[in-house]
Amino acid sequence: MSGQQSRVRLTAGRVADFTCPPGKSQAFLWDTDTPALMLRATPTGRKTYAFEARLNGSTIRVSIGTAAEWTLEAARTKAQALKMMVDSGTDPRVVERQQQAEREAQQTAAAVKAVTVGEAWTVYLADRRQHWGDRHYQDHEKLACAGGEVAKRGTRGRGVTIAGPLHPLMAMRLQELTAPVIEAWATNEAKTRPTPARLSWRLLRAFLAWCAEHPQYAAVVPAQNPAKTRRAREALGKAGIKQDALLKEQLPAWFAAVRNIGNPAISAYLQTLLLTGARPGEVLAMHWEDINTQWRGLTIRDKVEGRRVIPLTPYVHQLLTALPRRSEWVFASTVQEPGKPSQPIAKPHRAHATACKVAGIDGLTFHGLRRSFKSLTEWLEIPAGVVAQIQGHKPSATAEKHYTVRPLDLLRVHHERIEAWILEQAGVVFDAKTPPRAIRLVAKQ
Repeated sequence: MSGQQSRVRLTAGRVADFTCPPGKSQAFLWDTDTPALMLRATPTGRKTYAFEARLNGSTIRVSIGTAAEWTLEAARTKAQALKMMVDSGTDPRVVERQQQAEREAQQTAAAVKAVTVGEAWTVYLADRRQHWGDRHYQDHEKLACAGGEVAKRGTRGRGVTIAGPLHPLMAMRLQELTAPVIEAWATNEAKTRPTPARLSWRLLRAFLAWCAEHPQYAAVVPAQNPAKTRRAREALGKAGIKQDALLKEQLPAWFAAVRNIGNPAISAYLQTLLLTGARPGEVLAMHWEDINTQWRGLTIRDKVEGRRVIPLTPYVHQLLTALPRRSEWVFASTVQEPGKPSQPIAKPHRAHATACKVAGIDGLTFHGLRRSFKSLTEWLEIPAGVVAQIQGHKPSATAEKHYTVRPLDLLRVHHERIEAWILEQAGVVFDAKTPPRAIRLVAKQ
């Protein structure tokens, strides 16, 4: 042991007077009443009590505390307790580590229990961001937002955004998100906005499933997903099956009204939706680099498969190349905020609604245009697999999924036939042999 020659009966006075000699890095003073207790002094004047003993042939030392914080009697009592542990074959250092681990575990458990839904939601979005598309990620942000911000689109700066359906849950503690709470939330949200509430509920189910597998949050969420209850599902109701689609007889009026829209990008966007059968967001996401004029292909960023290439049909080719090239986006917005990247146009709901009103068509949505593409192909008896491949639907049969491979040139035969027939029914005069106009470059304002 250290410093056997410096052993005295420690008293309060001796503790106060004990100092480290000049030129030494530390000095020790041992107690005769409690032999395993020593006092350590350093050149800085700091004095601490420590315990030292031998266990299994090795010397162990355990710090007790400073002389300023521990009285001599308290230090002796602590040293005696440590000596009893050593005599029984227990290493006090191991016990201390175990106790520290238990304290940390308790603190962690308490912190996890205090975690709010919003805090866990933020971690969830960051963890899953790389697996989601932009639209899916934006849905999570929008449906949980607090609202109250000035609306940027659709209100010309007049009005503010409203809180998303999930926002009332964000301030709650995660462990409070029980089945009755979610059922009450679903009942309330279904009264005013059932469609966003149903989407919010689906996102909430996935979030809670993620929490149940997360090492930090699994302890505070039930093993049975609290969002997956019959009452919550019934409270939100079922989405109505939409049947909106253009009839063959409505094509002339619709094309006439849409082609008369003053904004060329909006007019081209709506016609492209119908003639490609693509999803609204997929068309808006197109970049100029997605247009392959050499092989007459159009790359679509597919939300299901990642990407698909469909034929660049003559009329759509003419529509797209007639647009000014303002940025990397085909349907580029003319409004750009300073310091922020360029964006495509917003979905032109108002312009389309106005055009439909002029044409005398009620209730036609953007997805209705996608539905129209599929419905109109029935007049031509186009193979269902061809239409599904163009639209980006998953194969519905084993032969389609594993054995049928349609290259771009084969798809083009059918797609150009579809386009020509739709234009003919619409009364649109178009010469497919006319070369498209060159793309016009427009300088940024």
